[in-house]
Amino acid sequence: MNSWRYADPDMALEAGQVLDRLISAGHEAYWVGGCVRDELLGRSIQDMDLTTSAVPDEVVGLFDNVIPTGIQHGTVTVISGGFSFEVTTFRTESGYEDHRRPQDVRFVKDIREDLRRRDFTMNAMALTRDGKLVDPFGGEADIRSCLIRCVGAADERFEEDALRMLRCIRFAAVFGFRIAPATWKALLRKRHLLRFIAMERVRTEMEKIMKGPDPLRGLELLRRSGLLSSTKAATPWQSIPAHSLGRLHNLPEQQRWELLLLAGSFAPEQAAAMLRDWTFSNAFRTRMLRLLEWEKAVATVPPSVSDERELRRLWISWLLRWGRESAEDWLAVNGALPPDYRQDAASWRVAEVLAAKGKEWTDHTEILQMKDLDITGNDLLAVLNRRGGPWLGRVMDRLLLAAACGDIRNEKEMLIEEAKRVTEVEEA
Repeated sequence: MNSWRYADPDMALEAGQVLDRLISAGHEAYWVGGCVRDELLGRSIQDMDLTTSAVPDEVVGLFDNVIPTGIQHGTVTVISGGFSFEVTTFRTESGYEDHRRPQDVRFVKDIREDLRRRDFTMNAMALTRDGKLVDPFGGEADIRSCLIRCVGAADERFEEDALRMLRCIRFAAVFGFRIAPATWKALLRKRHLLRFIAMERVRTEMEKIMKGPDPLRGLELLRRSGLLSSTKAATPWQSIPAHSLGRLHNLPEQQRWELLLLAGSFAPEQAAAMLRDWTFSNAFRTRMLRLLEWEKAVATVPPSVSDERELRRLWISWLLRWGRESAEDWLAVNGALPPDYRQDAASWRVAEVLAAKGKEWTDHTEILQMKDLDITGNDLLAVLNRRGGPWLGRVMDRLLLAAACGDIRNEKEMLIEEAKRVTEVEEA
């Protein structure tokens, strides 16, 4: 394999030049791990890792632009032609006291010893500069068989790094592979070790599962394995009925998470605590919680509100509160819910009208923020000759809703007249 079919040609060329430099200096050097696996799978290669018999100081001495990424563990990053390549010295590892990071790293001269420490056979392959596959554990055969199998004893691999159990599920979901029986049984035996793994790492694996081509399979494997019940921040996601998530794959990643929360009937307060424990970003959490607040508002529309004009006014009031993005999220996620999600007939009818008309109402609402009004709070203070106070915020909110709904034109004089009317009513 002298040419890479699934890697950027320029990246492959630069990686080859890095290998050539190492080899010409008298060292062994190979492509290794994910890039070799993805080439055999026919998947797009995002990066290329290299492994070598050269120790880190020797690698640093050979290249002009080097970053000591993890030099104590044998890894340096070589920058070549605008690409970054992690170059790791052949090594063995031991003493995984926290079931994640090795306490003792020893450099070796045999590529097979280095491959022996890796997680799964499909990731324990290397490729020589002239295209010869180094595959001591049958990774190529396992790829042909669509099988995920640990290198050596699965119990030992999961003891060393408990995150490998979630990686196992992720690979099975993303690649559509089966998990070898011995690997699956070891995963069940060792799942309790996930309590040692930081939630940031757990979340990252979950995100990769959720944005993959078959998130439902990943969620089902997580449910069957009980892995998420063993993490530092457990979640009730695995109790969500599978039929509620049947259209999950039709949504983009953010909305997949939103459907998960909606299908699980999580209250905004419950979801806020859970998302915080799972270390999601503030922006991500805010968007998801706005969706839940929107759904809560839909579910609590009084039965007496059935006229389309009244529902439009409610919709626009939510649009002003939570924004256009939240409206679009609700429309998309609501469309992915199963027909039996809403048991209450009145709530179902309300949601049906909103789903049918919500996009039109959203698209035709041009005034969404105070800055869109043709008047400011200071204008009102001057015209009404009053001091500021809570009344001003209430009046401005009334003006914003009235203008957004089309009750009055967004013109300064008309807004002033409406403000006068509102204040007179309040004072009466």
